[in-house]
Amino acid sequence: MIPFVDLKAQYASIRDEVDEAIGRVLESCEFTLGREVAEFEREFADYCGSAHGIGVNTGTSALHLALLAADIGPGDEVITVPFTFVATVSAIVYTRATPVFVDIDPRTFTIDPARIEAAITPRTRAIIPVHLYGHPADMDPILDIARRHGLLVIEDAAQAHGAEYKGRRTGSLGDMACFSFYPGKNLGAYGEGGMVVTGNESYARTIRMLRDWGAERKYHHVLKGYNYRLEALQAAILRVKLGYLEAWTEARRAAADRYDNALEGCQVEMPVAAEWARHVYHVYAIRCRNRSAYRDALASCGVHTGIHYPVPVHLLPAFADLGYVRSAFPESERAAEEVLSLPMFPELTSEQSERVARALREFEDAERLAHIRRVRAGESPALLTGTA
Repeated sequence: MIPFVDLKAQYASIRDEVDEAIGRVLESCEFTLGREVAEFEREFADYCGSAHGIGVNTGTSALHLALLAADIGPGDEVITVPFTFVATVSAIVYTRATPVFVDIDPRTFTIDPARIEAAITPRTRAIIPVHLYGHPADMDPILDIARRHGLLVIEDAAQAHGAEYKGRRTGSLGDMACFSFYPGKNLGAYGEGGMVVTGNESYARTIRMLRDWGAERKYHHVLKGYNYRLEALQAAILRVKLGYLEAWTEARRAAADRYDNALEGCQVEMPVAAEWARHVYHVYAIRCRNRSAYRDALASCGVHTGIHYPVPVHLLPAFADLGYVRSAFPESERAAEEVLSLPMFPELTSEQSERVARALREFEDAERLAHIRRVRAGESPALLTGTA
């Protein structure tokens, strides 16, 4: 069996350091915020090339507080994409602002800058580009549009730890950036966690208060805040893992190269990396027609896969009140029907990635033979395989 993600293998490789870090927190009895959190905030902000990091309990909370720090609320509009995890849009709704969708670039799965200006209204306050699957959005035109229209740019970098745009890391590109440390992420906690990274001291100060009941200091509540604090245990674990992130990223990129080579000539469409991007492959998502047949075939060979994401947000029942209809965002809808995520983690071996590719190739070969037999028998059905 080849898992989609192998967290046990990663833990085994760093067990002693993680156990020591956990013991350090237990000895200190600083369980919420405290020194471990402060050190991790500094270290991760430095890694991103930014001045301030504010640790919170989830990536969703990071987005929520970034929007609140920007004073976004009722009557405002925030532009983002419908092809993303639901948290991107939910955070906008939490502020009682209105999400406004723009379709994706089908090659990178990120927001199409050419479509943004048509979505801007007098109520637009911010743009949230999503660095999906570990590939950064095309930020220069996005930032140019934002500057010309007086808009904020908040990066949703939940899947893009260490990704780069023209040599600059995600987290240093917009006004603020929001990261998730959910366990399966490239930099994942052993529980929940998130962070806002920013170069703006005022935003940083506001978010620090908002995450801790709006308190400037204990029992002195300046703002109406939230209990969004990062636990020290998670920060200590993440500090250990941050030291390995670059090596793990290169291992992911090497695994992606192996997939690219092994799948050459197959009927699936492989992920691309723009010439200006450092793709960190949180997900290795292929595109294929008749995705369910591919997924079933891989499962029968013991290969676990994922689908990120099967329904774009504008078609989810929870967001029907936004008033969008099917066909409103054709590239997002087509991607939702075609993407299939193959196993991807730093410890993925050459033998495992070849087994995945071989299972996929064998399925396509069997489909071609079955097609030939049907044609010879007087039938002419379409091939199940291939890209749309």
